[in-house]
Parts: sequence; C-alpha cells; structure tokens
Amino acid sequence: MKLTFFKALAALCLAVLLVPAQAGTYTQTKYPIVLVHGLFGFDNIGPVEYFYGIPSALRSDGAKVYTVQVSAANSTEVRGEQLLTQVKQILAATGAAKVNLMGHSHGGPTIRYVASVRPDLVASVTSIGGVNKGSAVADVILGVAPPGSLSRTVLTSVADGLGTIISFLSGGGSGYPQQSIEAAKSLSTAGTAAFNARHPQGVPTTACGNGAAKVNGVAYYSWSGGKTYTNVLDIADPALALTGLAFGGAKNDGLVASCATNLGTVIRNDYALNHLDEVNQTVGLTNLFETNPVTLFRQQANRLKNAGL
Repeated sequence: MKLTFFKALAALCLAVLLVPAQAGTYTQTKYPIVLVHGLFGFDNIGPVEYFYGIPSALRSDGAKVYTVQVSAANSTEVRGEQLLTQVKQILAATGAAKVNLMGHSHGGPTIRYVASVRPDLVASVTSIGGVNKGSAVADVILGVAPPGSLSRTVLTSVADGLGTIISFLSGGGSGYPQQSIEAAKSLSTAGTAAFNARHPQGVPTTACGNGAAKVNGVAYYSWSGGKTYTNVLDIADPALALTGLAFGGAKNDGLVASCATNLGTVIRNDYALNHLDEVNQTVGLTNLFETNPVTLFRQQANRLKNAGL
C-alpha cells in the first residue's frame, strides 16, 4: 500500500513538472511596447541592456516589446525621425495598428515628437525621467562652452566621439549621426521651451502639475525619481549627486528636476530613484528601499492593458 502511494505521488509530481509553464497576461497590452533610450543610450551592448532586465520582465507576462536605437547624441527632431522610421517598421512586421511608446530621459521628448507628427501610429506615450521642461545640467554645459570657444570644441569632439563609440558597440555603426551640441541645445531650458511650443501635447501648463491625459487620441503618462544618491555600491551615484547640485535644492534625479519631467497623467515624480535607477541601472544597483524600477514598468504595462491600449 505504501509503495503504491509513493508511486502515485511521484507520478503526480512528475506530471506537474512536465506541464509547460503558462505565461501570465499582466503586461499583455493591446499594442506593442517600444522602449526608447536617452542621451548616450543604446538598445544593448553585449549582455548589458539600457533598460536593464525590463524587456524580458515585460515579455514574461504577455507584452510584445521592442527596444530601438537612435542617435546616442543628437537633436530631438533627428532622433524623432529615426524613431518614426523604426515605428513604421515595427508596425509592418507585427501587423499592429499602433504602438505604446516608452522613453527615458531624452527618449521622453523623442517619443513625444513621433506622437505629435503621427498620432495615428501611437496609442500612448510614457515619459520616464523625461526632459520635458529642460535640464539645468544642459544649461550649465552650454554656459561653460559658448559658441566659438575652445571648451565647446573640446567638449563637442569628446562627446561626439563617445556617441560614435556607443553606436558602434550597440550595432548602429555609422548609420546614426552624432551631434552632441545639438542634443544639449534640445535638452536646455530654452531648447525645450521651443520644442514644447511646436509639440505641446501633454505638457503641463503649470509649474508642477499634470498635463492633458489624452490628446489626438494618444494617452500621455509620466513618472520619475527625485533622489540622487541611492546605492553606495553604484559607481554612478556620486556623479549624479554632483550634477544634482545644479538644481539649487529643487528635487531632482541628478539630471532633471522632478517637476520638469511631468507629462500628461503624472504617476509620481518623487520615487527615491535617480536618473539611472529609473531604467534599472547600473546593472540593477538601485534603491533597495524603493519600488523596483522593473516593477514600475510592469505596473505601467498593466495600466495600459487596463486602458485598452
């Protein structure tokens, strides 16, 4: 009797182990999700993803996810046109009618450009730590490197070279031009104000409020961090703590003031995360006492799913 019982138990356990794991539907949005990197970003360099561990986490519960590469350093409009070309390719390959765009840092205004010029191709825009009302860091860079100065020549050469290297290592080759000074102009307070005048969709009209939740059929969302130093093991944190001083005490993530990231429906702009934490960098070394950034992306995918997007 005992032998028969244990045989039956073993058979049951084996049957459970052999049943294929069923993916959930928590992140299964109606339209594909497209992730867009920020300044000096990439899709992946070898095993290191810009959105570290995020694409696989979204796919694990049903989302179709695409990570794209645009110029590591260039104007918002140039990056936006590059993204638009890739969005059209994704739609042609998947048969989907629209995409859900998620952009980090300079990826925020980049995806806004596409939604502005082709709203018929975009279901939603989600800006993560997006430079939606400029960055004091970009203002400082332009201030210390005025046109015609040696400092601008040196800075431009180094930054353009870095962008070229990043593009090469991530498989972009020479197909994406690098113009770091144009990136700085786009990300400055003045440059962003000019961009917002041309592409105002979702931009708040108050200093730190919400913007329009939906414009031209496109839903707008945003979230960001509000802390600079979050993990003593992360070698990037001291640099972000230093650049964060440019904001004169205003809450910021090290590169963008929290209120300047607001767009559309603001989920939160004060997570205890810095600018790199927002995309789970450096390689997952984020604030252990705050919601994991991978979870934030999963929650947003679920939010889009529940909205029929």
